[in-house]
Amino acid sequence: MSSEIEEIEIDLLLEAVLRRYGYDFRGYARTSVRRRIRQFLHESGMSTISNLIPRLLREESFFEAFLTSLSITVTEMFRDPEVYRNIREKLVPYLKTYPFIKVWHAGCSTGEEAYSIAILLKEEGIYEKATIFATDFNDLALEKAKEGIYTLDKAQEYISNYHKSGGIRPFSDYCHAMYGSIVMDKGLKKRITFANHNLVCDGVFGEMNLILCRNVLIYFAKSLQQRVLGLFDESLAHGGFLCLGNKETLQFSDLYGRYRVIDQGCRIYQKFHGEPR
Repeated sequence: MSSEIEEIEIDLLLEAVLRRYGYDFRGYARTSVRRRIRQFLHESGMSTISNLIPRLLREESFFEAFLTSLSITVTEMFRDPEVYRNIREKLVPYLKTYPFIKVWHAGCSTGEEAYSIAILLKEEGIYEKATIFATDFNDLALEKAKEGIYTLDKAQEYISNYHKSGGIRPFSDYCHAMYGSIVMDKGLKKRITFANHNLVCDGVFGEMNLILCRNVLIYFAKSLQQRVLGLFDESLAHGGFLCLGNKETLQFSDLYGRYRVIDQGCRIYQKFHGEPR
């Protein structure tokens, strides 16, 4: 298959998915989309991308499998612990001054990092005045997030991350083991709302004090990155914080002059219009 024909097929497939189901992947980084479509093609045992299109249009269960293959579900509890340590040490003193706190975790995947921020806020004594919105476009991932049940084989990694992030209590205070799984404490779900939200096409998500969207923008093309950063800017309250992934940055965006850098290595920024970075 020539690369030119393959690119035409990918265009047709993405257009078909948009028109049939309303999911728009056209603004995703082309290399990533191409790689994931090829992988799904291989797993499906089909010979060409063109052959995928009729099945995607007619079989919703087949489309759901395809949607899962395009979703980014790489996550873990307290992923990149130094980020959470910075939130604890540099952001929490600000957040403690507010009567109420709104947090948006965009692209929450299966929820591990949403529970991580809940644990952090609980330890800092501000969980009860917080509302955490954890969103993703993948309903299957959101269902797993709502369940809060994870495989036990990652327990030691989670415990290590938690303590590196500045955690001060036994990690078992926040979960228990059951039938080879880790089950998150129900109390952590009290202030978390899991909801479907698509960064590609959905709108502003309230007046947030903290937005976390880590390692999602790297899968978007430049134009879509700018669109999403604009969405975050509109969703942040004055003085609010934005936390991106370690391969993402505000530095080359139109918004950079409107934020001060809290920690460049951890990609944490604070919205302050007209003030020096």
